[in-house]
Parts: sequence; structure tokens; C-alpha cells
Amino acid sequence: MTGSNAIGFVLVGVLLLLLKLVATGPVANWSWWVVLAPFAAAAIWWQFADSVGITQRAAAEREGRRVARRREERLAALGLRPGKSGSGTARAGRDGVAPPSVAGPAGAKPPEDEPGGQRRQ
Repeated sequence: MTGSNAIGFVLVGVLLLLLKLVATGPVANWSWWVVLAPFAAAAIWWQFADSVGITQRAAAEREGRRVARRREERLAALGLRPGKSGSGTARAGRDGVAPPSVAGPAGAKPPEDEPGGQRRQ
């Protein structure tokens, strides 16, 4: 929304500037101040949007959506699905095997067999 407001001013300014330079229509008789006013309005809007944080919030929201989308794509590629609670804990994949980061630190010994031939869980 922020960019579209200022871009509208710039587009109107470019159109009026071209009409003034070509000297066609009623714009040929207008003052240069009127023709260049949309550029000033765009500059004022950008200054206002930056001072109240509109631009910063919009950028943060876009970045947040991008990060969330990439996170979900990567989890799906690993066969993991994010939990509904959003706890952030990894779960075992489709084959029931936990990823290495969940299984334990690198170089750790696998658990010993329990009596009865079953592994500890």
C-alpha cells in the first residue's frame, strides 16, 4: 500500500511532464509548478511514511512471510510437518526416523540394546 501511493504520484508526474514537454493539450499552458507538484507529493509521502514507520512495518511483514514460506518448504522437503502448537520441536519423518539433529549430538554412541533385545526409546 505504501509504495502504490507514491508510485501513483510519480506516474501522474511523468505523464504531466511528458505532456508539458510535448506541448499538447491543456497541460502545455499550465505552470511548471503544477506539472512538477506530483513529484513533490511523492517525496512528501515517502518522508511521512518513513517517519511514522509504515515502510519499516511493511518490509518486516514481507520478510516474515518470506521466512515462514521458506521454513515450511524446507520442513516439507525434509518430510517434517510443523506442529499445530508451534512449539518448534522437530518430529520424526514419514519413515519414523528422527533427523540427526534430534537423534543426538554428532559422534554420540547409539543406545545399547536393553535386555530382551529391544532398544531403549
